[in-house]
Amino acid sequence: MEYIPDPVKIFVVEDDPVYLKLVQYVAELNPDHVVKTFTNGKDCIDHLHENPSIITLDYSLPDTTGEQILKKIKAYNPDIHVIVVSSQESINTAVELLKYGAYDYITKDNETKDRLLNTLNNAKKQDSLKEEISVLKEEIGQKYEFDNSIIGESAAIQRIFKLLTKAVKTNITVSITGETGTGKEVVAKSIHYNSDRKKKPFVAVNIAAIPENLIESELFGHEKGAFTGAVARRKGKFEEADGGTIFLDEIGEMDINLQAKLLRALQEREITRIGGNEVVKFETRVIVATHRNLAEEVKAGNFREDLYYRLLGIPVELPPLRERDKDTLLIAEHFLSSFSKENKMSKVKLSKEAQNKLLKYSFPGNVRELKSVVELAAVMCDDNTILDEDITFNSLQKEGQFLFEEMTLRDYTFKIIRHFLSKYDNNVLKVADKLDIGKSSIYRYIKEMEEEL
Repeated sequence: MEYIPDPVKIFVVEDDPVYLKLVQYVAELNPDHVVKTFTNGKDCIDHLHENPSIITLDYSLPDTTGEQILKKIKAYNPDIHVIVVSSQESINTAVELLKYGAYDYITKDNETKDRLLNTLNNAKKQDSLKEEISVLKEEIGQKYEFDNSIIGESAAIQRIFKLLTKAVKTNITVSITGETGTGKEVVAKSIHYNSDRKKKPFVAVNIAAIPENLIESELFGHEKGAFTGAVARRKGKFEEADGGTIFLDEIGEMDINLQAKLLRALQEREITRIGGNEVVKFETRVIVATHRNLAEEVKAGNFREDLYYRLLGIPVELPPLRERDKDTLLIAEHFLSSFSKENKMSKVKLSKEAQNKLLKYSFPGNVRELKSVVELAAVMCDDNTILDEDITFNSLQKEGQFLFEEMTLRDYTFKIIRHFLSKYDNNVLKVADKLDIGKSSIYRYIKEMEEEL
């Protein structure tokens, strides 16, 4: 979505007729500016309800001082940029006004015009950037609405929707479990962007991706000189996420010694940076995820029991794709639509045979694997239609996945025979030995399979 800025409303407050015309002229150089002028402070204050973006303010006005007007403007709306234009060259006056929130302080001299033009442009750029960020945040929020981010109609996913609806109403910790590729981070973002924290930061930390000796610094920050390479103070992820949500992915990979520090931080809602003494309070929602069974990890002594109960909160167990019925096709169509738009392609559709092939496959890599499969198929297909031969599965877990597909016993038997014949270079004697059946049975199965082709 293209961002189109609104016209910029500017108030000029100046009692000197010469400078009033000068400032008005500079402000109106841009046709997108809507300029209104005032010769005293009271009239400016009376019109603040019109919500100007920028106010240029003479320091010496007939009815009041620029300092008093500045304070009233900032009390009404601290986001209004106030540019003070003054004949005074006192450094102390300028410093005081900047402390009270003035955007800039410009003296009346030969350089006033150029400085004012530059300051107006900088103020506009800052506002434009804020607006663009606001628009992007709104788009992200819409993207992660439950119906948009979590695709599916199966009973398994409807149960997840119910849990997420409950989760967004409070600040309770949420623990997300599920196989790799089931969409744990997408769920975490959906919780954040559907909660009242959506305008605050969402900070994701993949524990497994950070070297063990750096995790503490990453989470809690450090002071300058705390260790070799700490050339400056650095905020940790908990500080960055203050007011928002921190997502600790793969929490089951955290070293047990660091788990104690994490537990204390969560209990006290405060951290201390490495090498520092200052206690830093934080107010952050915590969402964790893991593909491990944390209860089993506790029994094995790999995860602290007290931390386990602290993190449990609302447990959300994401179902694997193979247990989501025809959600596979809905998700595949969603990925195809997105891929086509991103690559400026015509709409790509799945043939009936291709749909059946996707439904029969177990997808050990879950949604992440499905995305890769259908995007490759979209590239390989002809005439914008994906056929079954355009779909290629490259799972690392192909062996032993037979039982995840719904087939007749006869089809399973043929699949097993084909698998072993391929594995042992069509050596019938070897296959018969491995399967503990007679070689005549192998020959019979081969004949039946050839007849079905």
